[in-house]
Amino acid sequence: MNDVLEQIVARTRQRLAGAAVDVEDVRLAAREQARRRTPHAFSSALRANGVNVIAEIKSASPSAGSIVPDPKVEEIAAEYARGGAAAISIVTEPEFFLGSREWIARAKESANLPVVMKDFIVEPSQLLTAAAAGADAVLLLASLLSSKQIARFIELLDEFAIDALVEVHDEAQLDRAIEAGSRLIGVNNRDLRTFNVDLATAEKLAKRMPADVTRVAESGIRNRQDVDRLRNAGFHAFLVGESLLRQNDRAAAVRSLVRRDE
Repeated sequence: MNDVLEQIVARTRQRLAGAAVDVEDVRLAAREQARRRTPHAFSSALRANGVNVIAEIKSASPSAGSIVPDPKVEEIAAEYARGGAAAISIVTEPEFFLGSREWIARAKESANLPVVMKDFIVEPSQLLTAAAAGADAVLLLASLLSSKQIARFIELLDEFAIDALVEVHDEAQLDRAIEAGSRLIGVNNRDLRTFNVDLATAEKLAKRMPADVTRVAESGIRNRQDVDRLRNAGFHAFLVGESLLRQNDRAAAVRSLVRRDE
């Protein structure tokens, strides 16, 4: 891990150690959400015909700095839905990305789309709080977890009909994801060590993925040409964040990715 990633993980562990969480209360809330949730709605949305865009809401990032200070979550989510997004990604890490788990319910209510929670998951308790917050999917970073941990976390999420989107960046991480039985695998085109972005990363790793895996391309996707390039490599969905958030008309920006130019 690079220095920034190590800092994020260290602070995450510190927050978890200092949090006073009643696990049984959280588990009860998670079960209540499971009764309301359409089982595995996120993965179903990514397998629909056409271009499936996962449009992201985040306030900031270590690589980009401030993106949308104090984002109007409901407004942005509704814009994404009007543009034809298949799902929404919410970055909930509170210190380095200035996110919040509260945004999940707000986005779902506004857009009526499945939501994936993006955070730095290192403990099972985080999965329970994600389930209680209403997430339809949770991002798991293969860079932080062993194949056994990934498999265990997928099993826990399955209890609540929640999808695990397992993110990889290189062959070793992909091997761990496959060994764990991951059904959704996202390739982050951004190297978290250097922050360099290269769409060829996704193209390379796609060749090694099992045929039955739902494939998600993440980072560096800016236009329909990028989408078509990655679709040709076998990807089913495309996670796009900063390039959408910085647009004045976010609905039109999503629409430009989803629809072909006439």
